[in-house]
Amino acid sequence: MSGNPVTGGSIDREFDSGVATIRFGHPKSNSMPSALLGQLAEAIAEAGRDPAVRVMVLASEGTGPFCAGASFDELKALEDDAAGQRFFTGFAKVILAMIRAPKFVLARVQGKATGGGVGLIAAADWSIATAQASVKLSELAVGIGPFVVGPVIEKKIGLGPFAAMSVDADWRSAGWCAAHGLYAEVRDTVEQVDEALALRARWLASASPAAMRQLKAVFWEGTEGWDSLLLTRAGMSGSLVRTEEARAAIARASGGR
Repeated sequence: MSGNPVTGGSIDREFDSGVATIRFGHPKSNSMPSALLGQLAEAIAEAGRDPAVRVMVLASEGTGPFCAGASFDELKALEDDAAGQRFFTGFAKVILAMIRAPKFVLARVQGKATGGGVGLIAAADWSIATAQASVKLSELAVGIGPFVVGPVIEKKIGLGPFAAMSVDADWRSAGWCAAHGLYAEVRDTVEQVDEALALRARWLASASPAAMRQLKAVFWEGTEGWDSLLLTRAGMSGSLVRTEEARAAIARASGGR
């Protein structure tokens, strides 16, 4: 195992019998500052290029939340619209690295996910979660919208469920996520999740790389223009996040992290 410390978080990589596990962590509920997003995108792209890697697992540290989304500390410090766009482009780069890696990415979801964290789950080709792993898109409540993660969530679960999540910004249970295709499987405990995930990853590591590569291309057909789309969406979020309304909402919400 090798760890790469980054400002306000860490990325760990493990490799075993064709399975690369990429694990991110942050002391504030596994939230994502821009430095961590950049390191995560790089780690996923690097594993995608490595011929020894047959399948990837995306995981986060600890037994609490899977990912609390964007770092509120960094959002509060953004100085202009361009900086806002650069920050949200970090989520775009991780999503693009996941869907364009020529091998499957499996997500291990041990707990709740909000905002950008939901986007990471949606960008996985297969995900497994505990029964406690509820999700919500909280962006509207802090004066922005799920613009960058929207395309990948909509592709995974459909426009209707995505719109409902965006409008009411309320929690959806793990059962709801499974019924709508965000989770492939739900298990009662983290231990059961890890056991099932290990079996799935080992099986996939022995499957045909060519078949998996072509199947993944089918999964993500129609996303060829997402480099431009997600950059535009990052600009939308980057501009809105600097409004007085959004700044006040983020300041109130950051007290809960």
